[in-house]
Amino acid sequence: MSLTLPAGVALPVTASALVLTQQPGNGDNGGQGEDFGKSSPVGFLVLILFLIAVAFLVRSMTKHLKRVPASFDDPPAGEKAEAGEPPAETPAPAPAPEKKQPNGASSAKSD
Repeated sequence: MSLTLPAGVALPVTASALVLTQQPGNGDNGGQGEDFGKSSPVGFLVLILFLIAVAFLVRSMTKHLKRVPASFDDPPAGEKAEAGEPPAETPAPAPAPEKKQPNGASSAKSD
């Protein structure tokens, strides 16, 4: 079953289809005027500022990466002694603070 149009109807249908599918000329182009897609000098300035910022960030990152040691593993004890570094000492634990009694007396016993 196929749909065929009579000859008298085909011409107006095709003409109206052509009119409906055309882009509007001088009317509203959906926000796409003659300046659509063109950048302004302000946009170019912002782009240049972003590129300068990226250059400074890369420079800073390379400085920091040069300071990172090749390995984070602890060196063996023999290498520490050879390098003249003293062995790492653990800090002494801090003395516990005295607990105060609710009535103001100290917890130290006196004879």
